[in-house]
Amino acid sequence: MSSALNKLFKKYKSDKYEHGYSEIYDKFLSELKNKKLKILEIGVADGSSVKAWSDFFRKSTIIGFDIKKIDLKKKKLNKKNVEIFCGSQIDEVFINNLILKYGKFDIIIDDGSHFPKHVIKTFNLLFKSLATNGIYFIEDTQTSYNHYFGGNAFDLKFSNTHVNYFKSLTDSLNYQEIANPFYKKNKFDGFIKNIFFFHNMIVLKKGINNDKSNLVLNNSYEDKRYISRLKIKGDKKRYFFKYLIIFKTYTFLLLTFNTLKKIILFRY
Repeated sequence: MSSALNKLFKKYKSDKYEHGYSEIYDKFLSELKNKKLKILEIGVADGSSVKAWSDFFRKSTIIGFDIKKIDLKKKKLNKKNVEIFCGSQIDEVFINNLILKYGKFDIIIDDGSHFPKHVIKTFNLLFKSLATNGIYFIEDTQTSYNHYFGGNAFDLKFSNTHVNYFKSLTDSLNYQEIANPFYKKNKFDGFIKNIFFFHNMIVLKKGINNDKSNLVLNNSYEDKRYISRLKIKGDKKRYFFKYLIIFKTYTFLLLTFNTLKKIILFRY
């Protein structure tokens, strides 16, 4: 691959080149090169990727922070469009101060500790500051499968890892389709447009997602069917009994069964 980003990652010896992330970044960012953006990178380390971002996004402001204090002169990071801070990605006060200073970020890259619980907390802290149509990158998700990083290779489906967390957010892509009349929207419903899973990397796009369902109405399949059938044949008593009594009773029984199952299996 010989894209501009790939060349820059290689030039500055960024591990993004070594890990094969160049192609993924190029896919999402190549068209944004000449835009005026605010880009936040978590985890500066040797500064190699920040230098690449600085060269690639010349009209943008590159904000980076690391848990260790960075010597800007030594790392050659004293560039006009680069601002570096020292702080923790799970320090709520520090993160909120960054948000107060910069407002919305167009691109956020989590290349920090890679510990699942840190990645999840950071995402929850920063999601509100990701601009509409902004892109959030999570690198090195292989730590989800490694217990030495707080991951879990022994209970893949139910472990509290960041890969599982972002898998669960696919429900927010389809919150309109959830046929559970007791479903309560969360803060992500309606604001996630896409989630992409790559080898060792996750990419999320924020945006307005308010498309209506063609199967359910207000998370009720029964209400949707009842109204649609009335428009066709108008047999109100028959359809009321079928959809609003029988079908809703069946839905309630399934809800009860699944609630008890979660309690018994300690999955609450």
